[in-house]
Amino acid sequence: MNQLPPVALGAVILAGGTAARMGGVDKASIELRGRTLLTHTLDAVIDAGEVVVLGDWVHTERPVTFTREDPALGGPAAGLLTGLDAFARRPRDLVVLAVDMPFVTMATMLRLRAAMDGRDGAVLVDADGRRQLAMVLVTDRLRAVRPAYGDEFGLPMHQLLAPLDLVEVPATEREARDIDGWADLRDAEVLP
Repeated sequence: MNQLPPVALGAVILAGGTAARMGGVDKASIELRGRTLLTHTLDAVIDAGEVVVLGDWVHTERPVTFTREDPALGGPAAGLLTGLDAFARRPRDLVVLAVDMPFVTMATMLRLRAAMDGRDGAVLVDADGRRQLAMVLVTDRLRAVRPAYGDEFGLPMHQLLAPLDLVEVPATEREARDIDGWADLRDAEVLP
């Protein structure tokens, strides 16, 4: 069987949550400054050779693979692992980014990748030191700590990542801001 050659960088976009504080809308389709949150997120991973979006299909200008975790709503860790399995070509490094973080840019991702330097990955942290769903991981290291099939449902992301040696990279300006509710969206519209 012929296997496609690996890519240096892949991306998993986590877009499959319930958006409970927003009445269950599809966050990927919400517009901020005339562009969907998914479009903002795809711009941040423009240099990824392949992108997998965990969520319902929405129109994109860029070719991506859409998939859902099974069972649905297993949480970010289950989504990440499902996304990992959906790649046609195995990435060496993997960007993981939540669709509701529109202020994460390609420059953010480049900073995270530069910070890895021999570690298992890098994760963006906010001003309070909380890890965000914006990270770059060495794919082989993630696969090495992956739980048995079926055990990923409901697994907290911090528990999945606990065995990995991750460098924490402080967010600058508004990078760690996410859109959890309508007030967050309104505030994001007026941010410089």
